[in-house]
Amino acid sequence: MFTEAEPGFVLQAYREGIFPMAEEAGSPFFDFYRPKMRGQLSIEKLHIPKRLKKTVRQAPYKVTIDRAFVQIIDGCAAEGKNRKETWINPAIRDVFIKLHKEGFAHSVECWEGDALAGGLYGLALGCVFCGESMVSFRRDASKVALVHLAARLWKGGFKILDTQFTNPHLEQFGIYEIPQEKYETLIKKEMKKRADFRLEGIDEKELVEAYLQFQGQNL
Repeated sequence: MFTEAEPGFVLQAYREGIFPMAEEAGSPFFDFYRPKMRGQLSIEKLHIPKRLKKTVRQAPYKVTIDRAFVQIIDGCAAEGKNRKETWINPAIRDVFIKLHKEGFAHSVECWEGDALAGGLYGLALGCVFCGESMVSFRRDASKVALVHLAARLWKGGFKILDTQFTNPHLEQFGIYEIPQEKYETLIKKEMKKRADFRLEGIDEKELVEAYLQFQGQNL
């Protein structure tokens, strides 16, 4: 069990296919986990329900990246009506904020005016993006953020979108599992390659529309 960890130590853990979690948000301790099966989402073939695709195209939210990382991770760590407990304790929060400042951890935010509507965060290593957690303060905000994330990963040359575990919420997006050993083999190759998460200067609406059109032509 750990009470703190430096960013370099955590990055090495992810490179080896393990990740940190606390038993609960109030716990001072966390540990590193290596599940037998690993949850994955397809970047190119993410299943987007028809209603959600329509919502994404209607653009009810302004979507940004890395603008409110701390607010997103704090939202993910907070308990709510749909989130009875979380695994993000202060130590994990602190190290991910450091990883964000170092350019490894990223957030996708949805805004309704000046109000944060929701989003997600995760860790980018080479061509692998490890999704950590999602939060919604407004309807479908985290789902819209996920579609925009997939579009960004597609355009940026990422090959793996890891979710660590499967859960009922992600079933609508076509989540599947692979053995941990296979995941570790894949990331050894893909984490050594280069990908571009930030895509400086790209228009978010044009990006997601190009992604949806690509899906329509290839699914």
